[in-house]
Amino acid sequence: MVKWLLVIGLVVLVVLLMNKVGRQRAVGRQRAVPRQPEAEPKVEDMVRCHVCGVNLPRSEAILSRGRFYCGEEHRRQDGA
Repeated sequence: MVKWLLVIGLVVLVVLLMNKVGRQRAVGRQRAVPRQPEAEPKVEDMVRCHVCGVNLPRSEAILSRGRFYCGEEHRRQDGA
């Protein structure tokens, strides 16, 4: 009976030690991987189409004679 208690105690001790070592390794891996900063969202000015009034990013707008348009068709409609 004493043998069985000793064997069970050793098994429990080994399992506890393995869990502790496993947690330490996991923490070490987390520290080893540098955290990359999150990319800031690109903020862009919005402009209004001179014909229909829709707002769109400046990079997508068409600029003609100082006026912004949402597409080539509206630029032609305005005659600019």
